[in-house]
Amino acid sequence: VLMEYGSGSVMAVPGHDQREWEFATQYVLPIKPVIQPLHDDPEYDLSEEAWCDKTGVTIHSGRFDGLPFADAFNAVAEALEDMGIGRVTTNYRLRDWGVGRQRYWGCPIPVIHTDEGLKTVRDEDLPVTLPEDVVVDGSGSPLATRSDFVETIDPDTGRPAKRETDTFDTFMESSWYYARFASAFSDDAMLDAHANHWLPVDLYIGGIEHAILHLLYARFFHKVLRDLGLVNSDEPFKKLLTQGMVLKDGSKMSKSKGNTVDPQELIDQYGADTVRLFTMFAAPPELSLEWSDDGVAGAHRFLKRIHTLVTEHLNQGHHVSNEPVDLDGLSDEARDVYRKLHETIAKVSDDIGRRYHFNTAIASIMELTNSVMKFDATSDADRAVRSEAVEAIVILLSPITPHITEHLWSGLGHQNSLMDVPWPKVREDALTRNTLTLVVQVNGKLRGRIEVPSDADQATILTMARDEPQVAKFLEGMVEKKAIVVPQKLVNLVVAPV
Repeated sequence: VLMEYGSGSVMAVPGHDQREWEFATQYVLPIKPVIQPLHDDPEYDLSEEAWCDKTGVTIHSGRFDGLPFADAFNAVAEALEDMGIGRVTTNYRLRDWGVGRQRYWGCPIPVIHTDEGLKTVRDEDLPVTLPEDVVVDGSGSPLATRSDFVETIDPDTGRPAKRETDTFDTFMESSWYYARFASAFSDDAMLDAHANHWLPVDLYIGGIEHAILHLLYARFFHKVLRDLGLVNSDEPFKKLLTQGMVLKDGSKMSKSKGNTVDPQELIDQYGADTVRLFTMFAAPPELSLEWSDDGVAGAHRFLKRIHTLVTEHLNQGHHVSNEPVDLDGLSDEARDVYRKLHETIAKVSDDIGRRYHFNTAIASIMELTNSVMKFDATSDADRAVRSEAVEAIVILLSPITPHITEHLWSGLGHQNSLMDVPWPKVREDALTRNTLTLVVQVNGKLRGRIEVPSDADQATILTMARDEPQVAKFLEGMVEKKAIVVPQKLVNLVVAPV
């Protein structure tokens, strides 16, 4: 029982709280049920464990017997309030924030100690500035030994006073820096109109341990700034992304465990792009990343394939830039590659721009790379498709592996930097298919696949599904009860014996 928790009153319900049940069982105290399930439940056995399900009804509760738990809770609360001995309150698990730090660096706490007690520094005497000619020798805060800083005068009485030598916790500064960054050129105010132009922040990224406290403090500060009229928004951040930790052999990397990996060694061996690629490919940003030296080597092999792709493409001597592709003039293979290219542009754009799932973006680029490497471009139209695909691969990879892609972009004959190149746009008409592959199920089980024209009507699709040889044998001796067509995905034939 903690006096500072809740109201401080002592309550015990061992029949419906596992910790109290264990205490009562150990000390052979009576366990009286006050909630029972709505229906017979074999797991309702208070001799084995507490019953913590709140969906039952109350028993042994006097005039509150027979009420559902939620109704009983409200009825008891109302009765206590009517009797003047209790009321419902919300218990926030917040603690006081100790903001003082015994160190030199930090924002001075603007209070003085006087013979009348603690007083805040007057507005006209702000800001309190730290002396800059201090010697930090590790023996404590140097402010405490600086009489020119400590000694001051109480403006109310004219008598001697002493400044506070603690400085604020650094959260006092970092909890509103996002707004100050937007007002960087304001010399006469905490914030200026630029803050409202940029705020709220679109995306907050931080480790889970850091974000819990900083996010809480930043919201406190932002609401104070709002109440003071310095910002217009209610919240400082639109979206939160907490990245996962890096694991090694299943454990969080830690110097004390001796399982850290020095990225510099891998950068020296493989280059920075390889390390970046592996880190972003190994896991989505919100999940933990299991470090793998083999994975780093695999990322390096993929970049070598990209280099090979571009080099061999250039060696063929048919590279063209910004050549319009005529869809009607493409072979079936070229049309498939071109559609794959624009499907990849759409997916990578969404994975990076909205979902922040760089791993699936990279996987899509890998699939496109495989398709382009297998593509034998023999006509001018085919070579235009291959050229556009090669350039798109380089651009799509550039946010993840900027160094090698800049090198390859230059090799493709471009003088400008990839930083100045527009992001590829999806060509919607390239996404259309002449045919679709549909799964065919019989009673929910996969029995075959059919290739149908993309504009086929439902009757045509069902006829082709029933005629598919691998499907037809499961229809023999059966009567069809129902046929379900899920557009562009599957056909399900529901059958029963004749």
